[in-house]
Amino acid sequence: MADSQLLLKRGPFRSTWLRARKTRTQLVLSRRPRRRLGTLRWCGRRRLRRRLLQVQAAGADWRESSCLVSRAATRRPKTATPSPAPAAATAPSGPASLPIPPVRPAGPGRALVLLPLEQGFTFSGICRVTCLYGQVQVFGFTISQGQPAQDVFSTYTHSRLTINAVHYSITEKSKKEMKREARALLRSHLNRDDRCWLMKNFSPLCSIVMLEQLKTSTVNFLVSHPGLSYVFVQESPTFQISSEHLALRSVGIRREKKKNGLRLTESALSAMEELVTVSCEEVDGCPVILVCGSQDVGKSTFNRYLINQLLNSISCVDYLECDLGQTEFTPPGCISLLNITEPVLGPPFTHQRTPQKMVYYGKPSCKNNYENYIEVIKYVFSSYKRESPLIVNTMGWVSDKGLLLLIDLIRLLSPSHVVQFSSGRSKYMPNLTPDYVDDMDGLYTKSKSRVRNRGFQLAEFTESLEFADEEKESPVVFTGHKLMCVQSDFAFRKTPRNRESHNKVLRDLAVLGYLGQLQPPVPKPLCPLHGLTPYQVPFNAVALRIIHADVAPTHILYAVNASWVGLCKILDDVRGYANGPILLAQTPICDCLGFGICRGIDMEKRLYHILTPVPPEELRNVNCLLVGAISIPHCVFKSQRGLEGTIPYITTDYNFKLPGASEKIGARETEETREEKVHPKPKLYRKIN
Repeated sequence: MADSQLLLKRGPFRSTWLRARKTRTQLVLSRRPRRRLGTLRWCGRRRLRRRLLQVQAAGADWRESSCLVSRAATRRPKTATPSPAPAAATAPSGPASLPIPPVRPAGPGRALVLLPLEQGFTFSGICRVTCLYGQVQVFGFTISQGQPAQDVFSTYTHSRLTINAVHYSITEKSKKEMKREARALLRSHLNRDDRCWLMKNFSPLCSIVMLEQLKTSTVNFLVSHPGLSYVFVQESPTFQISSEHLALRSVGIRREKKKNGLRLTESALSAMEELVTVSCEEVDGCPVILVCGSQDVGKSTFNRYLINQLLNSISCVDYLECDLGQTEFTPPGCISLLNITEPVLGPPFTHQRTPQKMVYYGKPSCKNNYENYIEVIKYVFSSYKRESPLIVNTMGWVSDKGLLLLIDLIRLLSPSHVVQFSSGRSKYMPNLTPDYVDDMDGLYTKSKSRVRNRGFQLAEFTESLEFADEEKESPVVFTGHKLMCVQSDFAFRKTPRNRESHNKVLRDLAVLGYLGQLQPPVPKPLCPLHGLTPYQVPFNAVALRIIHADVAPTHILYAVNASWVGLCKILDDVRGYANGPILLAQTPICDCLGFGICRGIDMEKRLYHILTPVPPEELRNVNCLLVGAISIPHCVFKSQRGLEGTIPYITTDYNFKLPGASEKIGARETEETREEKVHPKPKLYRKIN
């Protein structure tokens, strides 16, 4: 009975005792009886647990500090014979006593990282990375000593990034000569104490990286909205008190486990290596690389990594965006062509850029309007000059009509390489070999056999394409592509139930990232959107068109007010109208110069008030406003600071019985909804003055 009572008494403390046993050699715990630890009070156990966590967080730094030794180890019974400290408790000299890789504070908002060869530092947050010595690689982009610093964004919405030390070529030098060279390079960047610490832990072929605090107006604008600060930094309860933790915290980052970092499969790395080789050699001209696959298999991540790898060897890369829902460099709902010259070291909402050519499609999906989607791609692709490699990003819809549409794109763009992603979690997708593409009918193109039998001319499908003069002299011959199959092992948590909400968050972040360009540069404080001065556009200076729905002419201005608008340029002259508004009967395929918010309409002066980051010299060419299904994030309306009383565009008095009030704008259209007259977004309207 006594034994059973004793076991029951020790049960709750067994996990604490096991943890203490595992760290006995590090903490120099005394070999007191087991029941001695079990008799600790709750405050003592909490204190012991806190110090165990401190030891775990400090790595090997506990050897140099006796304050991290548990107080329970010092309270030895008088009858206990002293035992010598284990050998592990001594403080060995040299780099072996430091965590891998070691981190050292280098002033306010700065930290030094010493990376041995083939070691990595995985982190979350944003920082500016400078390679002081050696060579490192971030997201496939190589940063060498002497090169400009790079802004790196490792967010929680995507896989965490890792700074990897890579091998670099050096002349035959001794370790002493390499130390002397490194000391000379670091003299202009670091003080004497930091240089001595680095030289003490220096090893051949290591790399030294400086991490600095990074503040941008776009990031500040993003985190100013409630609930979005978690995107970059997530604070969690911790007992870490090490100097490393404090140094990284001052920079604005935190160390992450290696398993949380980006990991590419062997097939992806092999395909990337071959594509880089082909792009650098250009034996058969500039390659056109089309990346396809189902949703959430890593297509966008592969594209970013491939762009960075190519920029290590060539000066620029062209990028054709055909994914309407998850665009890379523009707000959602666009088909664009860009010339990329800078590395891509973050998610899309951190690198919004101005395209070479862009068309605002106005929806996150092309379903039920495939022909217009193909026509827009043909229009944008005609601007490709074939002077640099082209990467084509496609949608994740690869079943049913989506697969047939993808076959049309392959025939239209004639890629030299098709990178097809597959995963055990994704739906089955047939291998898009040249023979399979030739034998399958698309939505608007026929197979090779049907073309041969019916005399179908491919020129009818590509008549709108514009080629260079030397290419017009000879007939266009669409040769077969090379299929490269990539097996994806991405671990994602998205399911069919939460995928749409997750994608909606990413689209909102892209819109906010674009609006962040309105903010003044750091260190000037943020200015709320309602505090910025908008442009005044007369009614008769621009034409209007609602892309995604049929709206009664009397309600057009209600639909435009408080909406996300595309600032476009059409060929028609709209200056002949006296009053306005000018309404277009059809959606034009035209250049989009940027985006803005129609924050108000003045009916007396007949003016639109447009808030946009597009420069004034570009705004002179705008003569059309397109309104689509891409909406302004709700946090923009709800978190308008400095306002008193009723917040504009928000109401709690909402009638769901109004026509179109319960429709999900931008969702899949059916035959019934296409026949209805929809009045979009009544709950965000206010009376037009």
